[in-house]
Amino acid sequence: MSELVKFEVEAHIATVTLNRPEIRNSISGKEMIDAIVGAVELINGDPGIRCAILTGAGSAFCAGGNIKLIAAAKDHVDPRHPARIRLGYRTGIQRIPTAFEALEVPIIAAVNGPAIGAGCDMTCMCDIRIAGTSARFAESFIRLGLIPGDGGAWLLPRVVGYSKACELAFTGETIDAEEALRIGLVSRVVPDGDLLATARDLAGRIAAHPPYALRMTKRLLRDGRHVKLDTALDMAASMQSLAHATADHRRAIDAFIAKQTAVYTGE
Repeated sequence: MSELVKFEVEAHIATVTLNRPEIRNSISGKEMIDAIVGAVELINGDPGIRCAILTGAGSAFCAGGNIKLIAAAKDHVDPRHPARIRLGYRTGIQRIPTAFEALEVPIIAAVNGPAIGAGCDMTCMCDIRIAGTSARFAESFIRLGLIPGDGGAWLLPRVVGYSKACELAFTGETIDAEEALRIGLVSRVVPDGDLLATARDLAGRIAAHPPYALRMTKRLLRDGRHVKLDTALDMAASMQSLAHATADHRRAIDAFIAKQTAVYTGE
């Protein structure tokens, strides 16, 4: 695993930490993109992982794109070849939302400081967002004369609604953790010192459940945002037939009847 992203697994929970605090964990090129995508792929490849946490080292969650790199590149962009820029996005930063969309286990964003631009959008790629009191959020692309090239225009309205997403994207203004809570961008705000403990407690309560049922529940919730009801019902029926066939389902029923706590094995 790249040192740009720390990857730890304990008690069925993976913790992914963006690890460039000296540049506020900005997405600073192909190496950082590869490291983030690689961490997501590691989670998907490990059936023992049941939940994940994404956070940042230091005082920021993620400052978005590296402005110094953007500034250095602006005078070298050839306007005659926009197709090359398009390809750069498709094979670059857009790999991150694609990877998160394919992630099978629930993931919690523990937002420990500013989440700006692509950093804000990366929180929206997660299933649950918890903010420390020092967290800040901005869909700030417009301030650089850019658009959300990482999928933010698709992600943000699904989290906060169309009107509020428009307000954030059209103004580029920064909001604090309490405003993020009010508009539903995060589900709770906790003291900075309690952030990771809160995220780990929630991840533990999620990871305590049967892993196959957990993964299928996430897929139904994710896909349910953009498929017809009949399609969603057919998916649910198919996945439920798989859930009925698991040993963990039988363990859950037996434990419920006996008023005991089941320990699930992923079988």
